[in-house]
Amino acid sequence: MGYSQHQSFYLRDRWLSKAIKNVEVNNSFFFEKDAFEKMGLGKNMVQSLKYWIIATKLFEEVRDNNKKYHQITSLGRFIKEKDRAIKYFNTAGLLHHSLVTNRDISTTWFWFFNVYTETAFTREDVLSELTNWVQKREKRVVSENSLKRDIDCLIKIYTSGGSSADPEEVILSPLYKLNLLEERNGIIYKKEAKMDKSNLLLISYTILKYMQGRNLGAISIDDLVHKEELLGKLFNMKRSSIVNLISEWTEHPEYPAVFTRTNNLDTLRLPEVSPEEFIYYEHERKVEKIYDYSK
Repeated sequence: MGYSQHQSFYLRDRWLSKAIKNVEVNNSFFFEKDAFEKMGLGKNMVQSLKYWIIATKLFEEVRDNNKKYHQITSLGRFIKEKDRAIKYFNTAGLLHHSLVTNRDISTTWFWFFNVYTETAFTREDVLSELTNWVQKREKRVVSENSLKRDIDCLIKIYTSGGSSADPEEVILSPLYKLNLLEERNGIIYKKEAKMDKSNLLLISYTILKYMQGRNLGAISIDDLVHKEELLGKLFNMKRSSIVNLISEWTEHPEYPAVFTRTNNLDTLRLPEVSPEEFIYYEHERKVEKIYDYSK
């Protein structure tokens, strides 16, 4: 499992676009000594970005005949083609999904959204719980400072954060627009992602990705609410919100889901489509409105 590999820099707006542009030209770009000079970022920032492109599953690191390079993933291709500047809520949600389901690379993010159940807490609270969880699972010693850096970075990536003294610090993370966390007077609050039918791309991708990895064709609403890597956990969503969005999916013109409601078990049966096929179709079907999230 991986901790504190981000050099204490949270993911910034435009960073991923810069990474895609440079790797497109040279797939070994991040392994070159002068990469930071070409990109116009500090050395540690470039190392941080190298981590984020793997943590968000936009690229995979490949070794071939002692040469290392990055290979774009199917999700990376979609974002490169459709929204490389991460302007839209749905695209930010896809990055969030990748980050918080990447157990081996971004372990703290996985734990925070899938395992940690508190909805209001201090940094000290969450650090204590994370430390206990890690100590029970890791054979090696993971320093408390590493875990603290992870918690600080995690909170910043979902809140505005930053210091006006550093121009890079005032730039928001692309995940800020999800509004999943809020910090007030030293207390951090988990917040439900506010989604409607315009976010069906993201909702369906999350469910289809989960089902694809487990070779399932149907799932209960209870699982969508309570199981790791699904909507209730990843987006802090309530059951009623999930049911409303699932109902929208049943009306899809090409890939409708089937929602069966009974007294004992509400079940969702999925269409036969891959997560990637669905998001391409859904992106072409709808033109998203760009909202001003700075207000």
